Amino acid sequence: MDAADESEVLMPDNGAYRVYLGAYTAEGGAAGIGLAEASPAGSLHVTGHVAEVADPSFLALAPDGGTLYAVSERSEGRVVALSVRPDGTLREVNSQPAEGASPCHLSVHPSGRYLLTANYGSGNVVVHPIGEGGALRSATHVLQHRGTGPNPHRQEGPHLHQVLTDPAGRVLVVDLGSDAVHVHDFDTDTGHLVNDRTVGLRAGSGPRHLAFHPDGERGYLLNELASSITEFDYDSSTGVLRPLHALSTLPPDYARANLAAEVVVDLRGRYVFASNRGHDSIAVFDADSADGELRLVDIRPAGVTEPRHIALSPDGSVLLVAGQRSNDVQAFAVDDLTPLGEPVAVPSPVCLLPVQSSLAS
Repeated sequence: MDAADESEVLMPDNGAYRVYLGAYTAEGGAAGIGLAEASPAGSLHVTGHVAEVADPSFLALAPDGGTLYAVSERSEGRVVALSVRPDGTLREVNSQPAEGASPCHLSVHPSGRYLLTANYGSGNVVVHPIGEGGALRSATHVLQHRGTGPNPHRQEGPHLHQVLTDPAGRVLVVDLGSDAVHVHDFDTDTGHLVNDRTVGLRAGSGPRHLAFHPDGERGYLLNELASSITEFDYDSSTGVLRPLHALSTLPPDYARANLAAEVVVDLRGRYVFASNRGHDSIAVFDADSADGELRLVDIRPAGVTEPRHIALSPDGSVLLVAGQRSNDVQAFAVDDLTPLGEPVAVPSPVCLLPVQSSLAS
């Protein structure tokens, strides 16, 4: 992806922001982490690749916006720290072993002092301290998970697919392999995960990603293998997740293969969006009904093939959808999922990280 191959899609005039693009380099043809600019006039321009990281399939930004972190999703995985220059380009600071195989998700603890990584292949979660200038230090904790599920191809062992924090700084780990979510307390002095409140899901559901409602009292867990969303009550004072009910992300008459991929909650808490790979659609749920119960309201074409990742613009007005197999990104208006122009060509996009330009500077 060269700067000369700039592409454009019309978007609302909602201020400038950047989009970092995670991709697969070994099989997808990407050169590394890509960068796109959304201008105040409303156009998204893909400007080129800005870091030659191998298979940077997931990205996260430090709270201060000064450092971007990427996984290198290889059998001997690594996590990479990159400083963000004022123009949005990246400079590698350093990297550390992921202490496991195929890291697929990472996040920065709200304290800004630790990077948390989920290793899919080896089923462990890893904590790396963050030092001066965003540099990664040797891991302080490697926690191995256990368990299996009924799917012999995807659940023969633990496969961690996400690690995130709640507003209080607890760490939640989503394990597709054992149909479970683990809630840990986190010791910021030692960099250790402590305690484990395990929530079991329906066997074979294959939980992938979880997102919180802005009120912090509700959570939505996307189940990849079951193509469903499980709604939770969440007690932020104790870290207890209580499952309520599950809803399909697919039409009732759809009988072909599908893998749900990502869940996003509208910044105002009105909608929950989920992407379907196979059906190639975005399921839209009402999260703001009179009784507060989640309801499916629509399923729209994604405009791309295999929409692996979806993300909101910083102001929440645009939903960006990454087509892993069609090698493009489609933008939609959040309020009615109206497509905003044509898809933008991007090699093998599998992660979208929209960032306010001022924050990334």
